Amino acid sequence: METSNSNEISNRLIASSDTPAKLALFAKAAVYLSNSDLALLESAYEFSKSAHKGQFRKTGEPYVSHPTSVAHILTNWRLDAQTLSAALLHDVVEDTSTTKKEIKSKFGDVVAELVDGVSKLDQIQFESKAQRQAENFRKMLLAMSRDVRVILIKLADRLHNMRTLSIIYRKKRLRIAQETSEIYAPIANRLGLNNVFEELQELSFRHLYPNRFKVITKALKKARGNRRELIENILTQTQKKLEEEEINSSVSGREKNTFSVYRKMREKALSFAEVYDIYGFRVIVNDITSCYLALGTLHQMYKPIPGKFKDYIAIPKNNGYQSLHTTLLGPYGTPIEMQIRTNEMHGIAEAGLASHWLYKERGASLTDLQTKTHEWLQSLLEIHMETGSSTEFLEHLRVDLFPDEVYVLTPKGEIMSLPYHATCVDFAYAVHTDIGNQTIAAKINHELVSLRTPIKTGDRVEIITANHAKPNSTWLEFVVTAKARHSIRHRLKNMQYDEAVHLGRQILSGALRALHAQNHEISKQPWAAIEEKFNDKKQNEILSDIGLGKTLAIVVARSLLMQTEENIARNVLDSGQKILIRGSEGMSLEFGSCCNPIPGDPIIGYMKKGTGLIIHTHDCKKLTGKIDDNIKLLDVAWSKNTDKLFTVKISLIVTEEQGVLARVASEITRTNSNIKSAVAEPGDSSAYSSIIFTIQVANRMHLAKVVRGLRKIPAVIRINRLKNADTN
Repeated sequence: METSNSNEISNRLIASSDTPAKLALFAKAAVYLSNSDLALLESAYEFSKSAHKGQFRKTGEPYVSHPTSVAHILTNWRLDAQTLSAALLHDVVEDTSTTKKEIKSKFGDVVAELVDGVSKLDQIQFESKAQRQAENFRKMLLAMSRDVRVILIKLADRLHNMRTLSIIYRKKRLRIAQETSEIYAPIANRLGLNNVFEELQELSFRHLYPNRFKVITKALKKARGNRRELIENILTQTQKKLEEEEINSSVSGREKNTFSVYRKMREKALSFAEVYDIYGFRVIVNDITSCYLALGTLHQMYKPIPGKFKDYIAIPKNNGYQSLHTTLLGPYGTPIEMQIRTNEMHGIAEAGLASHWLYKERGASLTDLQTKTHEWLQSLLEIHMETGSSTEFLEHLRVDLFPDEVYVLTPKGEIMSLPYHATCVDFAYAVHTDIGNQTIAAKINHELVSLRTPIKTGDRVEIITANHAKPNSTWLEFVVTAKARHSIRHRLKNMQYDEAVHLGRQILSGALRALHAQNHEISKQPWAAIEEKFNDKKQNEILSDIGLGKTLAIVVARSLLMQTEENIARNVLDSGQKILIRGSEGMSLEFGSCCNPIPGDPIIGYMKKGTGLIIHTHDCKKLTGKIDDNIKLLDVAWSKNTDKLFTVKISLIVTEEQGVLARVASEITRTNSNIKSAVAEPGDSSAYSSIIFTIQVANRMHLAKVVRGLRKIPAVIRINRLKNADTN
């Protein structure tokens, strides 16, 4: 790399009477940038200074001091001249009359795209502040998925703003601090930018809870003096012991920040006096072997606390972090937190993804970290492509930024990382979307468990699938990963749409028959002609609206007929004479819980807006009470091939004797019927009891078979099927 004469540049800058912020930026950039790079940087600075002329920050400083400070933060990671130039220009499109086209013509495509990715959407009107925030994050993260330098600039921008937040009025200060705590700090953590993550957390805490911050800061200052001798003693003993074992290392101690102490107090319900491990110790060694040798040495010095050891070297975090963590009982029973890592691991721990630029001259391999980050960014792109709203996209992002993780094994022994509290369904979708959609059961450590069971580190998880299986909407109540939540919603939405189209096709068929159009063809042209009348919706969308009760079938049928040249149409939608019910139509069809119709029962249906087709038995008393001039009853019938089990309730009067419930349940199971629930109630006398079973049968013949089997049991006195008011 061509290097510049830093003394010559410094002298020229001093002579030009530039600001201290610019002097600091160029002095640091001159260490690793070439002359041509510095020329680009100076050009960007002058452009930004001119564009922001007359603008001042709340602190009273010229506005250009802010982008200059942002670029200076980025020099800590030795980012390239294009990124530093974009940092200097990141507010000119948003806050001045400068356009993206001007930046592109003067500084090139890359700088222009970086600036555009960071810029907010202030020129666009949104319905609410929440929607504006969501759309800003959406745009920024999509730009980040194309070039990760966008988020590095944005994080540096947010860090400098947080450092100077005190001057802002309280309401805005709280909003910015909350946003930083919920979004920016977790993103920094996800990218492995540990120093940025901790400082953003600390600054957010300071502004969100100023009184708590002051109290804990004061207590830390007092404790620092009381424990100084103890800390120095531990440092000396540790360094001496490692030297005796001939382990080349450096040992340092650091005080936990205020937020870390507060979080421990809150999570474990401790007072400050009960938080002993406010100091952490770090051991830096030359190689991985020395990490484990140092660990053994420390465990000889002080007793390790059971369950407080984590090996992030063998199983790195998703953000690339690697280290050994152990908590020991030090002098006077004081807990000591130790971190052991190599120099390279330490660099990645401090700078995360940005260490790609910081260490690229050394040839450090960050392939795994880059790959994991790329996969995460690609998952954001996939969610963006299929998510309808920016607020839903932001919801997925919030869910995906949980910092706590568990590590589990696949049946093949591969290690997978998932958020804390992730369930078997989350694991299934993490393996593959199709696996998640077809999940029917799960095993943890070879034992069958509920799909909502949370998985723990070290678990071996196996997913059982079936081709006919579909996701259940109740899964949304317990899944925690963004991918699982998004995939379930997407699949359910498609299922409902397909089912509504099928049902709408049958209902429209009946409407056409009512208009005597069953013997003539409806071509594609009439459908195209009526789309404008129905808000430019395509054929399947119109059919879906019919199936969900949003559009009247008779209106669509008449519109189709009016468009045909002969004013006649033939029903090609369905060859039957009635709407045929299979039972598997799903969310577009609902069976009345009052009468629980099953195949073989005479049935009738009506449309309910937003729900679809509701099916009742002919003699349903509750249906009779609902019929008025606004409800049009539809002619429906059971299909010959129903493909599910239907719920029905039966009431049994049985004699009071031991084991009768078990015998009845066994007989119901023997006839291939599934028991959903059983409720026992006292009978008319002490000699008899009443039991109400909710069971599932295929049809009336199946129910008759169940009843015949139950009548063979001597203890069963009477059997009735419950419908209508009898079920109350």
